[in-house]
Amino acid sequence: MAATVSVFVYGSLLVDDVVRALLNRVPPSSPALLPDFHRFSIKGRVYPAILPLPKHTVSGKVLMGITVPELDMLDTFEDVEYTRTTVQVTLLDSSDKLEAEAYVWSDKHDPNLYGDWDFESGRLSRWTDFKVRGISLRGVLAIHCFPGLSMIVPLEIDEAKLLCKQFV
Repeated sequence: MAATVSVFVYGSLLVDDVVRALLNRVPPSSPALLPDFHRFSIKGRVYPAILPLPKHTVSGKVLMGITVPELDMLDTFEDVEYTRTTVQVTLLDSSDKLEAEAYVWSDKHDPNLYGDWDFESGRLSRWTDFKVRGISLRGVLAIHCFPGLSMIVPLEIDEAKLLCKQFV
């Protein structure tokens, strides 16, 4: 059996439709806490960043059983803005500690980071608001209609272009 890892997610990857678009499945997950980190809002973005910060905790979930090819896909999705880092999380359903991978913001001095971020205020509950960085994977097309509106759609290219024209 191939080796798998766990990945702690706390922003866009909390949305099952985003995970499904990237991995072609929604892996088993468990709610979890990441101690000594803070989740920041990022000016002009709907998704968050995390950085180490003592006495703070980030809530999220752990995706279980992520394969190496799936981890490569997540690395591509998170891009250079994030660095994959091994962290220790606490599972909420059992209080067990678990080693997991997490995507930590690469620029700890980024002036665009501010305050707190939560799922509702981040608008990721409406996942079509999430800006995808030009990813076209497994028959899922990420389109950029104009700045501020991008979406992941499981459509053929002609259908996606037609849909996009409705917003331009």
